[in-house]
Amino acid sequence: MEQQPSKIADVLADVGPRLKRLRTRRGVTLTALAEATGISKSTLSRLESGQRRPSLELLLPIAQAHQVPLDELVGAPEVGDPRVRLAPRRAGDKVIVPLTRQPGPLQALKVVIPADRGEPEPRVHEGYEWMYVLAGRLRLVLGEHDLVLGPGEAAEFDTRVPHWFGSAGDGPVEFLSLLGRQGERMHFRARPRPREL
Repeated sequence: MEQQPSKIADVLADVGPRLKRLRTRRGVTLTALAEATGISKSTLSRLESGQRRPSLELLLPIAQAHQVPLDELVGAPEVGDPRVRLAPRRAGDKVIVPLTRQPGPLQALKVVIPADRGEPEPRVHEGYEWMYVLAGRLRLVLGEHDLVLGPGEAAEFDTRVPHWFGSAGDGPVEFLSLLGRQGERMHFRARPRPREL
């Protein structure tokens, strides 16, 4: 059954506000989105305000930058499937599963590293990292420290300090990683104070 032209026009008219809500909700600037997509800032602005008609050539890079399905940008009806479909990728011998689906200052990843007897090769880069071990044993070489973390243990550090991590056991290690901007630290809510009587 074909959609009526007025319904199609309504869907297209809602794309701009939907794009703006998605971008602002995730804290992404027009400049950052322009850099991520290769689409000019003015074109993105006109798309969001409804002055530019959305096209597949514009929506595909935006969906890719936000790491969302294209139908989320155009308001396709929900099909009732709550599963999140994650796309693992390989980086050398590591398997990395992005848990955040948008560009921005904070990225969450699940990382699986197989058992490795290689020598540590510490590296540096801009940012701040927080790691939480899910399974296995994680060896973390951080500056002059050589640590082994087990399940339930966490570490956080400035990534400008030379660092390296890998499996410390005979099997793989799985951990969560939160990567933030330089100078940002992870914030934990402290335990509430006991009530005074």
